[in-house]
Amino acid sequence: MDTRTSSPVFPRQPQWETEGTHRIPFMAYTDEELYRRELERFFYKGHWCYVGLEAEVPKPGDFKRTVVGERSVILTRDADGEIHVVENVCAHRGMRFCRERHGNRKEFVCPYHQWSYTLKGDLQGVPFRRGVKQDGQVHGGMPADFKTADHGLTKLQVAVRGGVVFASFDPEVEPLEDYLGPAILGYFDRLFNGRRLTILGYNRQRIPGNWKLMQENIKDPYHPGLLHTWFVTFGLWRADNKSQLRMDDRFRHAAMISTRGTAGKAEQVTQVSSFKESMQLHDASFLDIVPEPWWGGPTAVMTTIFPSVILQQQVNSVSTRHIQPNGHGSFDFVWTHFGFEDDTEEMTQRRLRQANLFGPAGFVSADDGEVIEFSQQAFESKPFHRVVAELGGKEVENTEHMVTETLIRGMYRYWREVMEAPE
Repeated sequence: MDTRTSSPVFPRQPQWETEGTHRIPFMAYTDEELYRRELERFFYKGHWCYVGLEAEVPKPGDFKRTVVGERSVILTRDADGEIHVVENVCAHRGMRFCRERHGNRKEFVCPYHQWSYTLKGDLQGVPFRRGVKQDGQVHGGMPADFKTADHGLTKLQVAVRGGVVFASFDPEVEPLEDYLGPAILGYFDRLFNGRRLTILGYNRQRIPGNWKLMQENIKDPYHPGLLHTWFVTFGLWRADNKSQLRMDDRFRHAAMISTRGTAGKAEQVTQVSSFKESMQLHDASFLDIVPEPWWGGPTAVMTTIFPSVILQQQVNSVSTRHIQPNGHGSFDFVWTHFGFEDDTEEMTQRRLRQANLFGPAGFVSADDGEVIEFSQQAFESKPFHRVVAELGGKEVENTEHMVTETLIRGMYRYWREVMEAPE
């Protein structure tokens, strides 16, 4: 049956056309019940989620409010300099007590009933715990068997590598290094190689699309030279780029690696309509690209760590991009632009200028948010249909080129493995 013209059928579960993952049901992006299962299986169990950089909490007492899935959490550095991640839910009446995005505290106090907690999440103070003495008698108070040790904040597992902080609600989550796998770990360590990081700034945006679409977008080398006019016109994407696509053994994470070609720009890109030869830069410093020793060859590596973060190195611009889902058809996207402590002032300014290529209004990345929004609109209107992801074939494999959608097929192979497993 041709689903493009037939009457709609609304299945209770995603209907895959084959055992493979080259035809992705629209329902995977539109069903709220499915989305709730994704939160439990990908964000709250069995996975590491990005929560921030150590450089965001440099001093004892510093904290940053962020999320894992839809759950509010707080990244803290205690008086001893140790990193912790605790859930932003008071153990008493469940209030989300921390409202600031960043700050410095000696303790956390819930404003509702002033239960107080250490930066490690331990309960340390309960008003009227022993009741009130009146007329020679004690009234109220907590039960005699109440123990503060039993009522701390929920503490997440924490893994820190190269200044990057991951957290998990699952006490049995595998070690971070095993979770990433050797191939992806190599690209992770290339960017976070032990140099101290410095925070340059943030961008935030809310994109009205399913959270997986941003993972797909950065696993999709098909679109950059076709969608992004800026990339093509000014030579950041070229037909003669040397490229590689790499995945971990379970196909959930990926690295898209590219090295700029050196042949003449116009001759290499005029086969695509997004090339605009008449477009000129008023400020050429946006393309003041200086190779750095740690690159080791590639001029761009985009690494997707499933499910929550993208690690970006596009020439001299480096950032993390945090995916924060809020419903099946929306997510917040938080960019943390950073540099290195030993950068010269000139390099810092270069990183800041090149950051204008990215972010919500970036010369390049604004396109991505828009196409994700338009895709979600179509999915919602036709949830019985499906996506075709067959460029480069139907298999899942590493490649030495970018004319393929293999990374997307790989991610959904993993998605099916986890989501279709019995409870």
